[in-house]
Amino acid sequence: MIYLDNAATTYPKPPQVQNAVASAIYRFGANPGRGGHAMSMATAEEIYRTRAAVSDFFHAPGPECVAFTMNCTHALNAVLKGLLKPGDHVVVSCLEHNAVMRPLHKLEGQGVTVTSVHVTPGDNDATVDAFRHALREETRLIVCTHVSNVWGIRLPIGRITAMAHQYGIPVCVDAAQSAGIFPVFLEEDGIDYVCAAPHKGLYGPMGTGLLITACGSGLDTILEGGTGTNSLSLSQPEEMPERMESGTVNVPGIAGLRAGLAFVREKGTDRILRHELEVTRAIYRALRHLDSVELFTGEPDGAAFAPVFSFRVRGFPSEDTAAALAQQGVAVRAGLHCAPAAHSFMGTLETGAVRVCPSAFTSGRDVQGFVTALQRVLRNSQAVHKEKL
Repeated sequence: MIYLDNAATTYPKPPQVQNAVASAIYRFGANPGRGGHAMSMATAEEIYRTRAAVSDFFHAPGPECVAFTMNCTHALNAVLKGLLKPGDHVVVSCLEHNAVMRPLHKLEGQGVTVTSVHVTPGDNDATVDAFRHALREETRLIVCTHVSNVWGIRLPIGRITAMAHQYGIPVCVDAAQSAGIFPVFLEEDGIDYVCAAPHKGLYGPMGTGLLITACGSGLDTILEGGTGTNSLSLSQPEEMPERMESGTVNVPGIAGLRAGLAFVREKGTDRILRHELEVTRAIYRALRHLDSVELFTGEPDGAAFAPVFSFRVRGFPSEDTAAALAQQGVAVRAGLHCAPAAHSFMGTLETGAVRVCPSAFTSGRDVQGFVTALQRVLRNSQAVHKEKL
């Protein structure tokens, strides 16, 4: 199979990640922080090692700033519902995933107001100005994606954060599509909340998420329960990370996350980015010469665009194109990609699009195989169309 659905989750996982998950089930089978016996303490140590590795990778002030969540969506919900109150105003970009927009939709029913601002790809000045002009006296948060999961459009997070802090407004970054490819540094970029999906660019297992913040004690909780600390008190702990980690954490997934981080560090984010840009550009350039293929963005360059883009075959539903490619052994994703806002921005809300996203494991042979498969799909589609005429 030629796997180009890495924006959903990276595949394959590195061997060391697979081994770490399998080993954790055997070695770390006890509940961390809930017992004084050797296996429980060994499990707690593994959790701490991963927490420290994540803190170091994202340049957070310390391991206590790292909370493990079920996924990136869980982390985003924790920030949005833990921070925003009736009467508050929040600013988002026009490219947001439903992981942001659905929680905000619910909060709108509770008295929170939302402003979506227009992003101008490749023009950071215009984008930052759009965010600035959307601010109000009651604005309590800016939340925006770092990289669009549909179009690969990259937002100037550092500049948005610097601007927001001039007005005393915190920023939450959805780094689901950027972590592991682009730098996401808590302290240097001044980001207040980073939400990440380790199963993507960090090559960790599915069912893992990250909320990284030095401001966790200021969030209300959306989940309360056992933390292994202060059990006599019925109040949720104020301190991070326990405040955001009720119940038993995903130990095998967390161990796999640490192995994924080690893989990314060994390969180097710069090297991974260069490789992914190379193969993405090769696909993009091949598709640019196909008359029936419609492209919507500029060529991925690493500056304005990440190594992910979507296309459409004129006259055919995007789901049909993806299904035909699947029959040729190619895995892509079509439709709205859980991001109708991004499709509305590009005018593809009615038709959707077909998304292509490589990984560190995508080869030149994969590129050629995908292009050949798409050409075959196009020929077959044209033949069927002629028969109908």
